[in-house]
Amino acid sequence: MPNKSHFNKGHIAINIQRKNGVRHSSDIDFNLHKVEKTIHAIFINDAVEVLRQIPDSSIQLVLIDPPYNLDLDYWDTFENYLKWAKTWVDEIYRILSNSGNCIIFGGFQYQDLKKGDLLEILHYTRHSTHLRFVNLIIWYYKNGMSAHRFFANRHEEAIWLSKTEKYYFNLDSVRIPFDDETKILYKKDKRLNPRSIDKGKNPTNVWEFNRLNGNSKERVGHPTQKPVEIIRRFIRGLSYPGSTVLDFFAGSGTTGRVCIEEARNSILVDIDPKLNDYLKLHLSQIEGNFFVKPYTILKNITVGEVFNSFAKLIN
Repeated sequence: MPNKSHFNKGHIAINIQRKNGVRHSSDIDFNLHKVEKTIHAIFINDAVEVLRQIPDSSIQLVLIDPPYNLDLDYWDTFENYLKWAKTWVDEIYRILSNSGNCIIFGGFQYQDLKKGDLLEILHYTRHSTHLRFVNLIIWYYKNGMSAHRFFANRHEEAIWLSKTEKYYFNLDSVRIPFDDETKILYKKDKRLNPRSIDKGKNPTNVWEFNRLNGNSKERVGHPTQKPVEIIRRFIRGLSYPGSTVLDFFAGSGTTGRVCIEEARNSILVDIDPKLNDYLKLHLSQIEGNFFVKPYTILKNITVGEVFNSFAKLIN
């Protein structure tokens, strides 16, 4: 039985392009981005102060897990959450490259506007900015707290926004392999592309990763740390080697760690100086990984000097 995707004109056009060897307009020429080394800049500062200094169209991926206004610490308390959020949302469109993407983690479960409701941020981006909504990603986990006055929550959300319709997306880098038995079965269906079957399946927009337990080896001490593999999937799929990823609520430093592992440059910003300690713990966990390219950590440096360092890498 055919499904809607078999009649989707966009899907059909892309498949015809691929069969004819025609590249999509958002494709990146990786021959121009041979990565020998990466740079990672750390700023212990207010996010908006740093954002306003970042050059136009200079960031490939903004990946943030903002505070939710749950009063966890001084960095998680705001009198008017949405008013504060607008100050950094308004900068994102300007700094993204034409192929750039933005991921914002959050939740729809908060019951008053004081909290960090992702629904309010999404509404604002749609009605008051030029950012394009691409996908809603659901992070599903089996471990969580119980509830008695509502259905126990077992997921968080992240919204994927882009600057233009020519956003970069590398599906092949995040496909999930089929087992051999499934491959044989699917290849009997003439409507399916055998090459895509060999590559693996689209992970869909529902991702199952357990939350980090208190004794997880990944733990570095931050209260809202995200699993490495969630961050890795976003970085692999929405940025390319040698491009720049910005996390201006860097928190546990996980984004920096994954960028080092995946040969992306990164800029990490957080008002909490503990970021430095968290990142050190992350780096200790990847010591001895022979696949990691050489990298440099920059501190006590201006934004302009960081981008000069990026330019020297490209040259």
